[in-house]
Amino acid sequence: MKTGRSTNPTTQSPKKAVIYARVSSKEQEKEGYSVDAQLKLLREYAERQGLEIAQEFIDVETAKRTGRQNFNEMIACVRKRKSIGAILVEKTDRLLRNLKDWVTIDELVNGLNVEIHLPKEGEVLSRDSRSSAKFMFGIKVLMSKQYSENLSEESRKGIREKAEQGIYPGQAPLGYQNITNAEGRKVIVLDEERAPMIKQIFEWYAEGHASLKTIASDIRAAGLTYRKSNAPIPTSTVSYILNNRIYIGQFDWDGKVYQGKHEPIIDTELWNRVQGILKERRHGTNIHRRHDFMFSGLLTCAKCGCAVTAEIKKERLIYYHCTGHASRRIGEPATCSRKYVREEALEQQFSEILGRLKMDGRVFEKMRKALQSSHVDEQQETKQVVEQLQNEHMRLEDRIGAIYQDRLDGRIDTHFFDKISKEIREEQADCLGHIERVQNAKNSYMNAGIRLLELGLSAKALFEGKNAFEKQRLLKFLLSNPKLEDGKVVAIFRKPFDLLDETNIALAAAKTEKAKNDIWLGRQDSNLRITGSKPVALPLGYAPLRLRA
Repeated sequence: MKTGRSTNPTTQSPKKAVIYARVSSKEQEKEGYSVDAQLKLLREYAERQGLEIAQEFIDVETAKRTGRQNFNEMIACVRKRKSIGAILVEKTDRLLRNLKDWVTIDELVNGLNVEIHLPKEGEVLSRDSRSSAKFMFGIKVLMSKQYSENLSEESRKGIREKAEQGIYPGQAPLGYQNITNAEGRKVIVLDEERAPMIKQIFEWYAEGHASLKTIASDIRAAGLTYRKSNAPIPTSTVSYILNNRIYIGQFDWDGKVYQGKHEPIIDTELWNRVQGILKERRHGTNIHRRHDFMFSGLLTCAKCGCAVTAEIKKERLIYYHCTGHASRRIGEPATCSRKYVREEALEQQFSEILGRLKMDGRVFEKMRKALQSSHVDEQQETKQVVEQLQNEHMRLEDRIGAIYQDRLDGRIDTHFFDKISKEIREEQADCLGHIERVQNAKNSYMNAGIRLLELGLSAKALFEGKNAFEKQRLLKFLLSNPKLEDGKVVAIFRKPFDLLDETNIALAAAKTEKAKNDIWLGRQDSNLRITGSKPVALPLGYAPLRLRA
């Protein structure tokens, strides 16, 4: 996709365009600091470029997930009205933060020749854009996607901290109920009506005679129902209750067991008796652990589409082959040859494939500087968000002061003051938590962005220096559905690394310095700046891999 400029409006009729603006939440919409500013910027840009605005679309929801209503309506509008040749959006992360929508936008650009104008980033992306603009746009999409995930991770971190303090962070299970305690913390306490019946379930099962179905029937007869719906509980709920350690004062959260501060319904001795009976009654407990092969589940057969599996020969040599030959019905001809390939041979082929990503040093340096220059704008944006949240915190503090004065003057009673001040304190805590999440999510921006570029320089060396598990993670991150054809690996790279591969192939064919400049570096006015980019996590030696296609 090529960075370009709109045609002079005096030489032909104006090109029609649509505007797309987005904010992430209802709160941002109410505050009004984002949508109006986006629309003003985009309308002024359209006027300067001689673009006629056909329609405007606004979404008030996150771009992390697919299915945004007005985004989908905008796409449908552009596809239907062939006269529309451009989409105007403030910057990349306003348009998309997920891979599926990226594919949709790519289809508009390359299939319908629709331009994507990003005024705040100084970019006009089109079918004819240079590889450098394509690749950088892809990096921004990945970084924007990861920024959303980092915000989610910061929220999950707060939940984990709550769990570590012994406070169950979820919806209360049957036998408990959610309340807000005197300190303003949301906790769980005993449901005095249902807790005794939960204990009865454990006692009946511990006798060792009754089945789950029988106990479910008996406890329904005793009157146990769901707290909100008042519906009778099924047998599956009895099984869930008997396996839930929350009833002994502990709880499972995110793969860990925590000691809770809530009151237990049963003691540990009763719990252990029940678990022993459950274990005896379970079937199929003999689970055989399979060997973890390096490329297991990664390859499929290019001819028949079946999975490529691995097996050990001579107790030490690992071979891979298509499963289609072995799994065909008796009497049917084989769909493909069952050619065996040594694991070492596949490893060498994957290494050579990753070597195709190596980036020219001058190109890397140019892109690194572009990321650094964009960081200044990101810091300013973060500062504005934090300042707004701090002002809201101060406004709430003033409200507490005002109602405190009303209490002193006798205009409100102590009970009403305590109720309102508690609600305000909770809002203040939300403000402080939001500030922390925003700041933490942006902390890794620069390093993550540059490391994504470094991945193109060092993918091969990184692959060769890691263990089997990490090698597979790297391949899944970079490659899209690799296949095995007559013992040879056939693979294409995921976006945006496919663009890097295509460009390097073109450079190898040209073998001239002029071709390198034409394909990668471009003109001085190509404006390869990145504004509004967000961090992306890399696998292996960089950071935990989060990206999934």
